[in-house]
Amino acid sequence: MAWPVLVFDIETIPDMQGLRALRGTPAEASDAEVHEQWLAERKAEGRSDFMPLHLQRVLAISCVFRNAEGLRIHSFVDRDGQSEGRVVQAFFHAVEKHTPQLVSWNGGGFDLPVLHYRGLRHGVEASKYWDMGEDDREFKWNNYISRYHLRHLDLMDLLAMFSPKNNAPLDAMAKLCGFPGKLGMDGSQVYAQYLAGQTEDVRRYCETDVMNTYLVYCRFQKMRGGFTEAEYEQEIAYVKHTLGDLAHTEPHWREYLAAWA
Repeated sequence: MAWPVLVFDIETIPDMQGLRALRGTPAEASDAEVHEQWLAERKAEGRSDFMPLHLQRVLAISCVFRNAEGLRIHSFVDRDGQSEGRVVQAFFHAVEKHTPQLVSWNGGGFDLPVLHYRGLRHGVEASKYWDMGEDDREFKWNNYISRYHLRHLDLMDLLAMFSPKNNAPLDAMAKLCGFPGKLGMDGSQVYAQYLAGQTEDVRRYCETDVMNTYLVYCRFQKMRGGFTEAEYEQEIAYVKHTLGDLAHTEPHWREYLAAWA
């Protein structure tokens, strides 16, 4: 399997500032009131309460970065409520610096469109990411944007043969493959956790989810011949060793390893 690989996952919350701007909301109305009114309107119209992608504010981007030097887990987090642009820019800087294979679960359907919209809003620069052969001819035949190229591999989309009716949830596939899956939270709880001041809990949740994606990706690589059986077992052992080291200071990795036993 070729390195480097950058597996990523994002967690988002409603962009209340953006929603207020688009609705022309009076300043005296609280965010909670604006959100409740929007939810009530959606319900009355029989529509989903899921915020449109352009109004999904990026709270955290968690990454598993694997190259010949090792495996690293890192999160870019908007901890002060003012740093979304820097968080999105930091992610695209990592892509610019390493030109990795990007790997996601539903990244083409959610994560990347959100990052596109939020990057546009904040004036983010991402020239390498958007290269489709204009600057580097190699990118004409394998770029981050095309659904059918592997420079960005959306595992969910590929395994479903690019047919949404066949999509499977990451949690289910991780558990079916013998990995821990989600622990203690899911995406529907992120906004409540944020409002309660539990941004670090959201970060930890995002990191375990991106680790699930990496492990399923390793299983996929074994299936497609990117890993031999021995190489796959060696990589899984290496992941466990790495998480064991991190577990000394990050309790969510202790919980994750315990669920993997």
